[in-house]
Amino acid sequence: MEGGSWPQTTGIGHTRWATHGEPSDLNAHPHTSTDGKIAVVHNGIIENYIPLKEKLIAQGHRFVSDTDTEVIAHLVSSNYKGDILEAVKETVKELQGSYSVAVLCQDEPDKLIAIRKNSPLIIGLGEGENFIASDIPAILKHTRTIYLLDNDEVAVLTKDDVKVYDELGKEVEKQSLKIDWDPGDAEKGGYDHFMLKEIHEQPRAIQDTLTGRITEDGEIKLDDIKLDKETLDNFDHIQIVACGTAYNAGMLGKQYIEKYARIPVEMEAASEYRYKNPIVSDKTLLIVLSQSGETADTLAAIDIAKKQGARVLAITNVVGSSIAREADDILYTNAGPEIAVASTKAYVTQVACMLLIALYMGELKGNVTKEEADEVLAALKESSDLIQRALDDADKIKDFAYEHFKNEDMYLIGRGEDYVTAMEGSLKIKEISYVHSESFPAGELKHGPIALIEDGTVVLAVATQENTFEKLLSNIKEVKARGAHVLAITSDDHPEIMTEVDQAFLIPKTNQVVAPIPAVVYLQLFAYYLAVARGCDVDKPKNLAKSVTVE
Repeated sequence: MEGGSWPQTTGIGHTRWATHGEPSDLNAHPHTSTDGKIAVVHNGIIENYIPLKEKLIAQGHRFVSDTDTEVIAHLVSSNYKGDILEAVKETVKELQGSYSVAVLCQDEPDKLIAIRKNSPLIIGLGEGENFIASDIPAILKHTRTIYLLDNDEVAVLTKDDVKVYDELGKEVEKQSLKIDWDPGDAEKGGYDHFMLKEIHEQPRAIQDTLTGRITEDGEIKLDDIKLDKETLDNFDHIQIVACGTAYNAGMLGKQYIEKYARIPVEMEAASEYRYKNPIVSDKTLLIVLSQSGETADTLAAIDIAKKQGARVLAITNVVGSSIAREADDILYTNAGPEIAVASTKAYVTQVACMLLIALYMGELKGNVTKEEADEVLAALKESSDLIQRALDDADKIKDFAYEHFKNEDMYLIGRGEDYVTAMEGSLKIKEISYVHSESFPAGELKHGPIALIEDGTVVLAVATQENTFEKLLSNIKEVKARGAHVLAITSDDHPEIMTEVDQAFLIPKTNQVVAPIPAVVYLQLFAYYLAVARGCDVDKPKNLAKSVTVE
């Protein structure tokens, strides 16, 4: 690097998720100014980087990468007049988009400048050392005391001090937050991958989600959520908004709320919601789900809905995250840190939270009796044991995955809640094994998808719902007749399915609304072992990031 050597007491780095330019050494962070005195790392997107780049090139700056990030380094350099904080403040005035940025200056090597706009950034507070990171697990080895930067705030870190300023340049008094996650939870703990570890953590994660929320007499306690009957009666509809795995958990939530509370529910992908001019009023309850609490599209949906008077209830895993701060009510999943890109324990804990909310609403509306609620809650509390039963079958699932890892197309079918489970299983297969996978409502097979079934096609069938079991069994026979290899997941009171499929896993009979929780674990394990057999990078699948903080 030009401009001399860097001291060893301050540093920045970034595991890059490519948005501009292919993954390469030239496009890797940090990026530096032409003279090498300014270095930056950046998460997010600079939307106006092209005109900025053209202006800087005209001024004599030399660009070496295809990224939008490099613009920041050159712009800070252009604005630097001996005070790196002031140079960063001037730079921010010209940037458009969403970003969290860290800046180092060779002339002021003891300082690290951090800025945030619509992209997560935390500050870890240590003794004789301070840190910045985009997510909590990154700093757990060093400290569990953090500051949460708000939008448009700028922080100046030295090894002994942290100062935070608002967009007007006024110093802000920040309240520190203590993270109660065990640092060991962010380590693999003897597992080959974080994903496998997190799959095996699900029995405990479910228990942690439920702890304190179901009293001994069966009353549901939703933390500090202030949702009484009068408030609930004011809503004429509910909208659930999420992305990816959280979207699938929301799909189950939609079915649960309509079943128990009898309130119309619309399910929307956050990336679509923000552009469709949604119908929202003060009679709208918006429920959002996000593991990280930083999903950009979901945050945008909250902003849209709140401006039109909606009340927002958030389900998230990260205390103090952006979504948690924007919501009117929060229900934390308490799942602990999730490191693998593909969510597993986030999903089952979000499903558990949605079921608690639906039952709570149903009781307020008078649509659920105490006996009905007690039966479901008892099954929900037993779901950790059912998950463990699925984990005990891991070797058999591994065998099936290893038999079929060369297949390039797989299909998943189900009905009702089982179809949602199939959706989540299909997403996991795509995410980490890169196998083309699709999920279908089983009753839709004859309306087109069955044309895809041929000799050797892998079909995974989820059949835990009693009211649709016979129909689903007929669908299994249809694909078997066309040569499919079928793996089925059903309850142990249907052993007859064993004669119709190539492999079956039987879940102990439980309440139907709880069955999707253990059922999805079989599909998580199948996807995991499929990816391992294919030699994929399970924890860091290509082209994906843990927290999607850009559109």
